[in-house]
Amino acid sequence: MQQNFDLTKVHETNLKILKEIDRICRKYKIQYMLDAGTLLGAVRHQGFIPWDDDADVAFTRKNYDAFMKVVKRELPETMELVQPWSFQNGRAFFDFTARIIYKNSQTHENNREMEFYDGKLNHLWVDLFTIDELPQKKGAANWTLLLHKGIYALAMGHRYHLDYKKYSLFHKIAVGGASAVGKLIPMKVLFHLQQMVARKDGKGKSPLLYYSNYQPDYLYVTLQKEWCQDIVDLDFCDTKLMASRYWHDVLTWIYGDYMTLPPKEKRVPAHSTIEIQVYDEEV
Repeated sequence: MQQNFDLTKVHETNLKILKEIDRICRKYKIQYMLDAGTLLGAVRHQGFIPWDDDADVAFTRKNYDAFMKVVKRELPETMELVQPWSFQNGRAFFDFTARIIYKNSQTHENNREMEFYDGKLNHLWVDLFTIDELPQKKGAANWTLLLHKGIYALAMGHRYHLDYKKYSLFHKIAVGGASAVGKLIPMKVLFHLQQMVARKDGKGKSPLLYYSNYQPDYLYVTLQKEWCQDIVDLDFCDTKLMASRYWHDVLTWIYGDYMTLPPKEKRVPAHSTIEIQVYDEEV
């Protein structure tokens, strides 16, 4: 991956998507929060992280459900909501995260993997993360997270391929075994199970929240409920976008010392394999 990509158009495009999300949410009185690298960019750079090529927002469950009811009819023609079950009519799996894609863009070469996902992953996007209630008792919380990890491992049997290079020997065996079993379970069943687990603790009694549709290695992030209820506007490029008033606490949980820049060799786009193309013409 080259390190001298000009991401100006990429950031302009991702900002268009973020502004659409913001417009829809303000119209329908829905709250969202800038999340992950996008929240970090707002705080550290007052906009995008210079080398970042995607964007992230998060919703508490009530706000997420409200957003999903209206987003499809509100999006312009250049954008599309992609649900986790949007690939091969719900038979293929990438992850459990919904996203809004910008159709007039390309982030990878056209290949069999992109075809496997109906071409929907070959675009710039904004991830839509869901924040659900986590049981307060440690044992119950660990059980909830373990269920998510198990369902995710089973679902990986429906991916285009598995990259075992990043796993330890133990995890290679665990992921390989679980994904082999998961191939025998229809993906629609696994989507249903994931939703059941994500919503099962939503009784409003716990002060803890978590990201229920993150990848397993991000399930360590635990939020206090008030962090997701007290929302403010942060400066972001030429606009203002919603974020938690407790942005410092959120960023510290996710990144630790978030103001320190990563080494230069890591300051590269993470979600593309070619120089990203953005087209002005209609798809």
